[in-house]
Amino acid sequence: MKKIIHLSDLHVGHENCGDKFRAIIENIAFLKQPAKDYVIVITGDIVDNANHQEYIDEAVGIIELAREYGYTVLVVPGNHDYGNGAIGDKKFVDLFKKNYFKSNKVTYPKLDIIGRIAFIGLDSMAEELHWHDRFFSEGELGQAQLKRLKKMLKKSEVAKRRKVIYLHHHPFDFKLGMQLKDNKDLKDIIENRIDMLLFGHYHADPVSAGKIYHGAWGIRRCYNGGSSTHKNGDTGFQRVINLANKDPRKDYDGNFI
Repeated sequence: MKKIIHLSDLHVGHENCGDKFRAIIENIAFLKQPAKDYVIVITGDIVDNANHQEYIDEAVGIIELAREYGYTVLVVPGNHDYGNGAIGDKKFVDLFKKNYFKSNKVTYPKLDIIGRIAFIGLDSMAEELHWHDRFFSEGELGQAQLKRLKKMLKKSEVAKRRKVIYLHHHPFDFKLGMQLKDNKDLKDIIENRIDMLLFGHYHADPVSAGKIYHGAWGIRRCYNGGSSTHKNGDTGFQRVINLANKDPRKDYDGNFI
């Protein structure tokens, strides 16, 4: 079974976060072999400000480097990938797809069947880009995406596999102006139905950043990645997870920088 390397909140473009991201990938390539045994999952805020194409180009280049090394890399957007983090814009939806997927036909939930695992990526900014709610750092999946997720989980190709859902916005702890608005709707759909939930978004608060929520919503593994590049010295992790091990205590909080 594939091992999963969880990265989040890389914030390429902020100070030396790009250099740190590149160092993480190069150290993963040195330490975690063979590459075909791993899937790298990045849960948003890949860049610090999507208004700067040079930040995106740098991030995409590093992701492509990881793929050249032989790793599968999966990504979803965060609030900084659709704007500057506090103000979003719908134009970045297609730009994100074009830059990271090379296709604007990608839809969410994004399903990737890799071996015995069904990876399901969610866009937690999907309904947070309207004129009346595109400010602050909140997230909202929206009923259309949630409906598709519910239907996807019933598919035979998904139901028979281990299921990993990954998104950007933190679904558990509440923070004013930063919460996932429809977290209760998400809970109704995935409670006791998936094997792991990966996310990020919170990395400045030492209480919740990098926090483990195992057992929440009946999900054996729930991880907040914090800021894997330690933006501004914030807490962050580069975790290595093997779903073949039933005991989450065997997971490894790696540090590749």
